[in-house]
Amino acid sequence: MPDRHCSRDNDSPYRCVKEGSEKLAPLVPMAFWQSQENAAMTSTRNTSESRRARGWSYWYCAGLGALLVLLGVVLGAGGAWLIALGGSWYYLVGGIGLVVSGILLIRPSMAGVGVYLATYVFTIIWAFWEVGTDWWAQVPRLVAPTVILILVLLAIPAIGRPRRAEVRPGRRTAAAAAVALLFLTGAGVAYHMAVPSSAVAQATPPGEEAPAEPAPETDPAPAPKTGPAAVPEGASPTTPPGEQPSAPPRPGETAPTAPAQPSATQAEAAGPSRPPMPQMEVGADWPAYGGTYFAHRYSPLDQIDRNNVSELQRVWTYRTGDMPSEAAEGEYAPETTPVKVGNYLYLCSAMNILISVHAGTGKEQWRYDPQVHADAIPYSASCRGVAYFENPAADPDSPCARRVMEATIDARLIAVDADTGQPCPDFGFNGQVNLREGIGETVPGWYAVTAPPTIVRGVAVVGAQVNDGQAEDAPSGVVRGYDAVTGELVWAWDMCKPDLRGEPPEGEVYTRGTPNMWTTTAADEELGYVYLPTGNSAVDYYGGNRADCENEYSTALVAIDATTGEEVWHFQSVHYDVWDYDLGSQPTLIDFPAEGGSVPAIILPSKQGDIYILDRRTGESLFPVEERPVPTGGVEPENLSDTQPFSAYHTLAKDPLEERDMWGISPLDQLWCRIQFHRATYDGIYTPPTLETHFIQYPGYNGGSDWGSVAVDMERGILVANYNDMPNFNRLLTREEADERDLTPIYVPHGEHDNPQVGAPYAIDVNAGWRLGFTGLMCKQPPYGGIRAIDLETGETIWDHPLGEARANGPFGIPSMLPIRIGTPNNGGPLITAGGLIFIAAATDNLIRAIDIDTGEVLWEDELPAGGQATPITFEVQGRQYIVFMAGGHHFMETPIGDYVLAWALPMDDENGTSQ
Repeated sequence: MPDRHCSRDNDSPYRCVKEGSEKLAPLVPMAFWQSQENAAMTSTRNTSESRRARGWSYWYCAGLGALLVLLGVVLGAGGAWLIALGGSWYYLVGGIGLVVSGILLIRPSMAGVGVYLATYVFTIIWAFWEVGTDWWAQVPRLVAPTVILILVLLAIPAIGRPRRAEVRPGRRTAAAAAVALLFLTGAGVAYHMAVPSSAVAQATPPGEEAPAEPAPETDPAPAPKTGPAAVPEGASPTTPPGEQPSAPPRPGETAPTAPAQPSATQAEAAGPSRPPMPQMEVGADWPAYGGTYFAHRYSPLDQIDRNNVSELQRVWTYRTGDMPSEAAEGEYAPETTPVKVGNYLYLCSAMNILISVHAGTGKEQWRYDPQVHADAIPYSASCRGVAYFENPAADPDSPCARRVMEATIDARLIAVDADTGQPCPDFGFNGQVNLREGIGETVPGWYAVTAPPTIVRGVAVVGAQVNDGQAEDAPSGVVRGYDAVTGELVWAWDMCKPDLRGEPPEGEVYTRGTPNMWTTTAADEELGYVYLPTGNSAVDYYGGNRADCENEYSTALVAIDATTGEEVWHFQSVHYDVWDYDLGSQPTLIDFPAEGGSVPAIILPSKQGDIYILDRRTGESLFPVEERPVPTGGVEPENLSDTQPFSAYHTLAKDPLEERDMWGISPLDQLWCRIQFHRATYDGIYTPPTLETHFIQYPGYNGGSDWGSVAVDMERGILVANYNDMPNFNRLLTREEADERDLTPIYVPHGEHDNPQVGAPYAIDVNAGWRLGFTGLMCKQPPYGGIRAIDLETGETIWDHPLGEARANGPFGIPSMLPIRIGTPNNGGPLITAGGLIFIAAATDNLIRAIDIDTGEVLWEDELPAGGQATPITFEVQGRQYIVFMAGGHHFMETPIGDYVLAWALPMDDENGTSQ
């Protein structure tokens, strides 16, 4: 095109002509061209100033968009992996939405906001479809997306509203295509959700074919709604001792094994040398660990009731002075429950210091320190309690006529005078008995006692804790009875040497590696029986090398004649236990209501959640015990039992885990837990240990009911049980892997002593609670623990509530400070009073609380100075009722360690000095 040339005469406006043309172009005023130049300069200046003014908004949108893209890529890639494993489609869709939204925000474009809004709405629909209004389950699904929503909405002013002319058709088309893609993908996922999927991890157990048509909705094992009348066919709640039901389930395993002679004959065989002794009652006193050796954990005191419990105030505090030394740091868990007789409390500290304090003032009377070394600490420095005994043949004023006994973590049985704390010279050697006699080779920390002795007919019965998972050739699980006056060995019960009643012959030891009895026993003074809840063999997660006697008595309740050491009967709650489901709860003895009277019964809670009610004379179950098929496989399928016993009375166990039960603080860690869930082996309860993949053990080894046990109110007919509801995430390790991790048994001074299982083909890697290493949170959604009231006669649930608030727990070990009941892990037991109250701490929120037994409502609570992993007691001094509790903390529960013994009571009436 020819160039345009402009010229100006003296008094003329610009004249422009085309080059090569003689004809002048129309006159154009100079002002026009000048205005165009000025407008261009002004536009450039405004754009520069606008960019400077909006720099923060540009970078905000760019940064937010980049963050969304990054999160979307991770979420989408993980979501694709999860789909390949047969899991939820949501994460792929959500990831796509985040990527598209992020790209549009980087530009920046308002369409990015729209895409995120669509993603957020889809997230809400999916979240409520999956878990409904379970708000704790919604935390990882909705909290982080809601935070991002707020950030995205804050970007709207930064993006601004562009002029229509600036919106390019291509951008509009791209945004519309992105929204359409998200909508279509979401619609496909919604359809996928609505149609049942065959890719469910535990829908069909291995080796079984899925039914061709859906089966009717039926309960596979409905619990009867009747009481003891629902016993096995041919049996009766009042079956005479020694007789077996006509149709026992699984002879030799579930059914108890009774001796040839009736139990009554066994009781009479005790002879006049050890007749029944008078037993102290609960009320003004609390004379034994569980109240009495019947272990009801119930008091008839009712001065503190539902109407005035809110007025409770702390009246005294005592500190034992026993805190961890540098050598014992991270190993303390006192778990102490005192006993009270007369005006005094008797207790032991974590390192077995025996102490007496005045029950009304908390003033120390005496202490006896047995000088236990820190090397002796097994899994924990724990002393759950002591035993009180009065010698009926002694002069009441003579030394040690009243004595306090404990068994220590360095394996001594000690007796001291209840009035002075001085060792009893007539007991063993200077007040001590060496419990390592006959045990064979051991090292400090391998063989220890943490539970109080049980004294029945003048015999102090003692088991021991053998440190788990160290070696097959471990110290014996022998249980022994010692004369409570002299300390002489009365009998020994070695399950693999039934004819051995005393010490082993010279050069021999009690059978090594056998199941041990580490928890607290119960006893019937009239029958003369002591009831032993056993654990499993020294190697918990492999049984191929176990003897038949170990398999017969592992994870079983064994009734022993306390005067002779002879077995009366035994009842096994797990066959071939390779899950560490040892019986940790102290059994409870009751008179079970039945037609025409009552049955002397025993309540047996278990870690897998089942609660059994047995005739304590014979071991026969008063409710059906059903043998149900369970998963088989793993590394020793030929050894596993293809069925396990399930109680028709009651179970604390929850439904099997599903992918939707996975948790976290955000969609990302929840996604990782879902991936782990699908990669692991899980076929429901009793999933066998595996080597190639992790296996999910649910409940975990501290699930169901643990050493805190249950409490029973016979007047109201209510059983109260607190429980844990957590899985373990485990995997067997080859010996090569164990060596690479430097896993060594406790008798090797170096290395990690964490379940090497020496002598077995495999070690075990246990993730208790299935926690994520990064956040420290658990993969299963809350609650992790609860408390339940059960109708004693029928086994039906009255109420069930989570136990514990989130206040002291949170991600990365940071307390959330949220006073919201979430249901935390718990260890410790409940106390019931006639005032209609349940007192319990146990949870990891460092609170003690009083709960209405009829409704489960929390009526009072107080903050503890340390963790509350123990069981409260109650008693009376000069007409005033006290609640006493030891706050000592627990290293495994990650609660603060302390040495506090605390007492609460109602305010005093100034006029008469009694409680109001």
